[in-house]
Amino acid sequence: MPPTQDPRRLALGEQLFHDSRLSRDNTRSCASCHDTSTNGASASAHDLTPEGRPLALNTPTVLNAALSFRLNWEGNFRSLEREAEQSLRNPATMASGVEEAVARLRAAPEAVRQFRDAYGRQPDRDNLLDAIATYERSLTTPGSRFDRWLGGDTNAITLGEFSGYQLFKSLGCISCHQGVNVGGNLFQRHGIFHPLASPEPALVRVPSLRNVATTAPYFHDGSTSTLPEAVRLMGLAQLDRVLTEQQVGAIVAFLDTLTGTYRGQSVKPAAGLPRAAAGGR
Repeated sequence: MPPTQDPRRLALGEQLFHDSRLSRDNTRSCASCHDTSTNGASASAHDLTPEGRPLALNTPTVLNAALSFRLNWEGNFRSLEREAEQSLRNPATMASGVEEAVARLRAAPEAVRQFRDAYGRQPDRDNLLDAIATYERSLTTPGSRFDRWLGGDTNAITLGEFSGYQLFKSLGCISCHQGVNVGGNLFQRHGIFHPLASPEPALVRVPSLRNVATTAPYFHDGSTSTLPEAVRLMGLAQLDRVLTEQQVGAIVAFLDTLTGTYRGQSVKPAAGLPRAAAGGR
């Protein structure tokens, strides 16, 4: 479960996450790429910059990002606050900056009132970033069938799904994908035995596999559209194993049990056209 948060700061952070005033051209928000009503990301292989160019990397989901030890594919941020600050400044995403966003919020009487209610003062750099990070820390998705099985509900997963879990462990997938986030807690090189996706960045933060059945397309370049194909490619590239269709199917069945819930609803895949870029987790 996420840590208990001040409800006023949480509500303010959610509003800011969806507020296009934080972008330079007032057309995009964090939610433009991170759709928290679905999978916390988008259906695009590459979301778009303000100029309509594709970003270099696929947008990771923001769901459960708070459980990862580093943020983004390159793992170049240690905190949600630092990542939010950079996303505001980055010309490829929000293209504004904390100072510009704060100035706009201070010019809005309702926003000033909300900040005073939540923080006891008008908007500033620290409380803007804290509010966004507070909301993002709430975006965890417990209650997957695998979570329930780990909690003692032996009927939560099927025998076939359990066999997939056993295979996931015996093949060595669990050497990188483990812990509370089923990943997200170490760096690894991709393409150890055979090439996998685009060559850069050569070293990536291992992604979480929570909700992985909903977060296509896959890999840092969004080059693989289906989960079975992603599993097959990972087996070859990272383990030097040519997986059979039966093995792929068993692992995919296990991965399906990692889909959790957010606000009482199962996480679902995103849908739609490429979106304006608003950063990554």
